[in-house]
Amino acid sequence: MDAGLIARAVIIAELVVRTALAELRMPGAARAEWPVALDPGALAAAAAVLTVVSAVGASRPAVAWGLIAAALTGSFVHQPARCGR
Repeated sequence: MDAGLIARAVIIAELVVRTALAELRMPGAARAEWPVALDPGALAAAAAVLTVVSAVGASRPAVAWGLIAAALTGSFVHQPARCGR
């Protein structure tokens, strides 16, 4: 397994675990931490970036990069007015 892939997988896992622990401590925290999940425009942009990066790379490292790029794109495109937050 590529060392670079392991590093990206650790970053993604850290985000997931941090969100899960915050949700266990205070229900509703994940919704506050990831408001992009309620914004359809941001989700569409993130899905498009994930699809393109994964298709162009066509490998497991490309999918890992696609997940990171999709999360960043979603947070950049997120507009609180669209999702009521």
